[in-house]
Amino acid sequence: MGSIEASKYFIIVFSKNYASSSWCLDELVKIMDCHKTTKHTAYPVFYDVEPSEVRKQSGEVGEAFARHKKEEAAGKWREALKEAADLAGWELKNTANGHEAKFIRQIIEKLSLELRSIKVCIGKNLVGMETRINDIISSSGMASDDVSMIGIIGIGGGGKTTLAKTIFSKISFQFEGKAFIENVREVSNASLSGLELLQNKVLSNVLNDKGIHVGSECEGKNMMSWMMRGRKVLLVLDDVDHLDQLEALAGDPNWFKPGSMIIITTRDLQVLVAHGVKLIHNVNLLSDKEAIWLFSRYAFGKEIPSNGYEELSREVVCYAAGLPLTIKVLGSSLCGKSKLEWVDALARLKTIPLEETQKKLELSYIGLDDDYKEIFLDVATIMKGWQKETAIIALESRGFHARIGLRVLEQTSLITINDDFDERVGLHDHLEEMAKNIICRSHPDMPNQHSRLWNYKEIENILVNDLGTEATKGIHFFPLRFNAKVFMNGLRKMKELWFLDVVDLHLNLENDKLVPNFLNALGFLCCNWKFNKVSLYFPNSLRYLQWYNYPFRSLPETFEANNLVALHMANSGIVQLWEGGERKVFNKLKFLFLSGPNLRSLDLGLAPNLETLRLQRYGGLVELYMPRECLKLRSLELFDVKLRTLDLGLTPNLENLLLVSGDMVELYMPDRCLNLRSLNVDHSNLRTLDIGLTPNLEYLVLRSCYDLEELHMANECLKLRSLYLRGLKWRTLDFGPSPNLERLDLHKCTSLEKFHIYECPILTCIDISNLKLRTLDLRRVPNLSKLSLSECKVLVNLHLPHRCLNLRTIKFTNSWLRIFHLGQTPNLEELDLVKCDYLVEIQVVDECNKIVSLGLDHLKSWTLDLGLTPNLKKLHLKECYYLAQLHAPMDCLKNVVYFNLNGCLGFRSLFFNRRDDTSGRVHESLEVGPLAELHFTLERCPLHPDNNFPDFEFTCFHKEDIPSMTRGIEKLISEGQCACTKFETFSRSICGLQR
Repeated sequence: MGSIEASKYFIIVFSKNYASSSWCLDELVKIMDCHKTTKHTAYPVFYDVEPSEVRKQSGEVGEAFARHKKEEAAGKWREALKEAADLAGWELKNTANGHEAKFIRQIIEKLSLELRSIKVCIGKNLVGMETRINDIISSSGMASDDVSMIGIIGIGGGGKTTLAKTIFSKISFQFEGKAFIENVREVSNASLSGLELLQNKVLSNVLNDKGIHVGSECEGKNMMSWMMRGRKVLLVLDDVDHLDQLEALAGDPNWFKPGSMIIITTRDLQVLVAHGVKLIHNVNLLSDKEAIWLFSRYAFGKEIPSNGYEELSREVVCYAAGLPLTIKVLGSSLCGKSKLEWVDALARLKTIPLEETQKKLELSYIGLDDDYKEIFLDVATIMKGWQKETAIIALESRGFHARIGLRVLEQTSLITINDDFDERVGLHDHLEEMAKNIICRSHPDMPNQHSRLWNYKEIENILVNDLGTEATKGIHFFPLRFNAKVFMNGLRKMKELWFLDVVDLHLNLENDKLVPNFLNALGFLCCNWKFNKVSLYFPNSLRYLQWYNYPFRSLPETFEANNLVALHMANSGIVQLWEGGERKVFNKLKFLFLSGPNLRSLDLGLAPNLETLRLQRYGGLVELYMPRECLKLRSLELFDVKLRTLDLGLTPNLENLLLVSGDMVELYMPDRCLNLRSLNVDHSNLRTLDIGLTPNLEYLVLRSCYDLEELHMANECLKLRSLYLRGLKWRTLDFGPSPNLERLDLHKCTSLEKFHIYECPILTCIDISNLKLRTLDLRRVPNLSKLSLSECKVLVNLHLPHRCLNLRTIKFTNSWLRIFHLGQTPNLEELDLVKCDYLVEIQVVDECNKIVSLGLDHLKSWTLDLGLTPNLKKLHLKECYYLAQLHAPMDCLKNVVYFNLNGCLGFRSLFFNRRDDTSGRVHESLEVGPLAELHFTLERCPLHPDNNFPDFEFTCFHKEDIPSMTRGIEKLISEGQCACTKFETFSRSICGLQR
């Protein structure tokens, strides 16, 4: 009997004489008892009898059972026979035409699948794997008849192989052939016949035939295409790094039977894209919680750190930064070590990277082309956290094709570029560590021989002791203390330096009392920058120069700047670029960014190839001189400059113009500015603005230009995508046909009375505030998705399209609208009409199934029918003083989690809130005041204990004493008007509390 309990599946073979054995019948009773649990399954096999004979104990089965009729156990034996005969099983005479061998084979195939389908136990050390597996399986379309190709990408050591192996173990039973091919990159590159070996392994595993021999790659492709076509296959190709590997091992979906699945792990996204893989999953690194769990499994053999090791464990996990490989290696190596040994190991990691992790990560770097390797080292050691476009400028100044280079690094999982509007470049801490190790390992004790310098102590030592060499190509210097003269003098021997980035946060030494090292001592002796100008030096090889808090009046006299492509001097002391009226030309300068208080004039003739100019906080700048056409100038941004007149007539190729604040009263644009796409004028004193012929303008922003009276445009803005106007005093607005307009913002144009909008088929967002419009006609905006009208106090007529199928959000504040007609808005999710004191009617054509939030504060209507909003979650009816009837069928409030009737129905406050089960607290919107307070929670309705509606809690504030309120609640419940039924009369019952 013990073996029966230990079994998962039971096969009961019923023959003519089965019922003659009391032993068999006792076992059958036990089997059927086990079958009734979820852990066991029984299958009957009717060998030479029919199920009805077993069920009724008739025929030869009945004759065999007859000898047991008088035994005490006969009753339970009969019941067991009946239950077993009712189960799904196999009957010989109706299966495989009675052929016993085929009959047995069918049973074996069925049971084999069942045995293989037993849930794969995810290893105790595979933290977070279940969710990741389910995400991939659910998106794979396993139920379809298509051949699925799934890519898994991620950083080395991030868990791609482990994830693929676990998926393989979990689902392989569903396939007729399977193969897990590890180390594809390594095997294929190890010899000229590497791909043939892999093809041979695929065929041998899938077909379960060790005698297969592949003579050539071409032969292997042919063999795979015709030998596997008849099998539903699961194939995993692990660590692929080139397209030819996929072409040789999974060249075409037609090689496989429909329903097959091919899973590919790689670090290179482009390999998957080039092979046409559509389903691609990034392997997410471990969260802090998952990392602690995994580390504890390896370090302590349990799920949490041992007592006293909590903080040290957090330090290890912080170092690992979510990388599973590092966590496993460190956990194993620290297991059983003392605290002092842990501290020593952590200190070592700060200077000596973890070798096993580094080797794994470096594989992606080794496979790069030489120029991409250089780009990666620059990004990892210098540009981490930079905006993508700024990094491109720096890298292009060195001659790299930076845009495609960054894309390649991103596709190979070496860097990341976030999805925010500024697109910052990032990378994992271990990849940064790897890059620095690559640079340092050729000369580990000679930092002056390193190609890039970033350690401020090493930089300080090299410059102070005049140890610079031509090996140094880039410097990123963020000193704790700083002396510019010593720093610049130390650059003399760095003849190949192309990149210099200095961030000096300690410009003024007058108040420095401490002189902690030699560098600061020199600074002290230099008497706050009073030294020989000749000692200032920049290498002429510089291509990208960035210095925050540059303290000098000009660039060094010895600096020729004939290779300089980008000059970025933020918060500088520069008065003029060259001292003494010198006119050195920046022939290669494309990007110039200056900010500071002292610059008074700038001659753009010194930079004939300038493409981008940004000047910020130059309160003294009074002249921007353009002696000739600036044909290459694409972007001009001026912030807080004192220019009163700006003539851009010689900049016909401008694409971006940004003017913020300042004293400008006259702006002259080119007559033809065909490339201008963005124009932003903010806080200007301009009275007129003529932007000439700008047929490609996409973004127009006029913000707080209070004196602007006229805007002249020589053409219709057919490509305008976004229009933002704020603080203008115009009385009318008509910007002509704008078929590509997507967003319209009009704010605080308090004089605007007439606004004409043409056909705008793709306009999706309108945000308007503080206008004097009485009528707003939006019937030509059929695809509107968001409409916001704030403080339009005289608006009395609003016309929406009759059908507005994409509209999801409507927000009105302080409107004089009396009747609001929604039209057909079937996808509306949020309707918020706040302080629309004159609103008495909302006309709804159809049921608004998708509205989840309804705000009607200060509504003056006597009645409100919520029958057309069945999926509400939030209902705001604050201070609706006139509201007397609330028609709310039960279905329309079943999902409500926030209900605010503050100031309605004679109550000072009435709220309904769903309890937050995770914290045990009521939603934070619940108000508590000085009045009598009653909390009443319907976690389980006493009248309807089986209801499945959300739990509610309401707080009622009232001046009466608690006992009278309690009696009112008792009366409310006794009459059946509870929170799970008849919401349409709920308010009347609540009102009974006042008596």
